[in-house]
Amino acid sequence: MTGAPLFERMALIGIGLIGSSIAQTARQRGLVKEIAISTRSPATLQRAEELELGDFYSVDAAQAVDGADLVILCVPVGANEAVAKWISPVLKAGAILTDVGSTKQSVVDQVSPHVPKGVHFIPGHPIAGTEQSGPDAGFPTLFDQRWCILTPPKGTDQAALEKLSAFWQECGSNVDLMDPKHHDLVLAIVSHLPHLIAYNIVGTADDLETVTKSQVIKYSASGFRDFTRLAASDPTMWRDVCLNNKEAILEMLSRFSEDLSAMQRAIRWGDGDMLFDLFTRTRGIRRSIIEAGQETDEPDFGRHAADTRQDD
Repeated sequence: MTGAPLFERMALIGIGLIGSSIAQTARQRGLVKEIAISTRSPATLQRAEELELGDFYSVDAAQAVDGADLVILCVPVGANEAVAKWISPVLKAGAILTDVGSTKQSVVDQVSPHVPKGVHFIPGHPIAGTEQSGPDAGFPTLFDQRWCILTPPKGTDQAALEKLSAFWQECGSNVDLMDPKHHDLVLAIVSHLPHLIAYNIVGTADDLETVTKSQVIKYSASGFRDFTRLAASDPTMWRDVCLNNKEAILEMLSRFSEDLSAMQRAIRWGDGDMLFDLFTRTRGIRRSIIEAGQETDEPDFGRHAADTRQDD
C-alpha cells in the first residue's frame, strides 16, 4: 500500500494465528501506524512481544483499546461478550469494532448490547487459517486470495464499512457482505460440519479395539491424514463454534445423517449406479473449487510444509 495508513492505532484482542497474521500483514503493508496487543495470558503476550508483533502490549484489554480507531476481537467466539463488556467504556467515538469469529449471529447478539453510541460495529470473518495456533503460527500472506465475509447490521455507516472493506482488501482478501444468519448456515456446511466429521472419524479410529493406534498411524492413507489435519484444530475455538452456531450445525448434521443413511443403503443393496452418480457429482465440486482459485490441483492438494492452509 502507498500513502497514509488506513488507521492510526489498531488494537488486537487475542494474538493467536489470526491475530498474529493480521499484525504481520498490517505492519508489512503499512495499513496501520501503531499496533496494540492484548491477551489474557502473560506468556502469550510475552511471546508476541518477542516476535515484535506490536508496539504496545497489555493483559488489560481496555488499555490496548484506549485510543484505537480499529479494534479487532481475535478471541474464541464464546469470549466475545466478556471482552465487549470489558472494553466498552473506553472505545473511542468513531472507532470501528469488528471480529474474526467463525459464527456471526452469536457475535451480533453478544456484542451489540455493549457497543457505545458512535462506535461502528461491523462483525467479520476472514475465511483463512491452518491447524496451528498461537502467535508463532501467523504469517503475513495468510489472507491472500481468501474471502473475508462482513455482516454489517442495518444502518451501518457506509464510510466505516468501506474503510473496513478496504483494510481486508489490502490484507489480500476478497470481501463479501452477508446476513449473519445466512453466514452461519453457509459456514455450517462448508466448515463446521467437515471439522465435526473429522473429529468424529479420528475419534472413532482412536476408539477401535480391533485396530491398534500404531497401525492407524503407520498405515494412514492421504484421506485419513487430511482428516487428522482438521481434527488437530484448536479445541477451544471449535467447542465455542459448536455452542454458538448450534441451530445451523444441528440442521446440517441432520441432513448429513440422512444422506449417510442413503449411502449405507446403497452399499448394503449393491446400488452401484447410485454410488457412481454421487461420486461423479461430488468430483465436480472439487473441480469447481480449483477453478475458483481456492485450492490447487497439485499432488497432495498443493499442501506443503511451509503452507498448510485450512479454512475455518
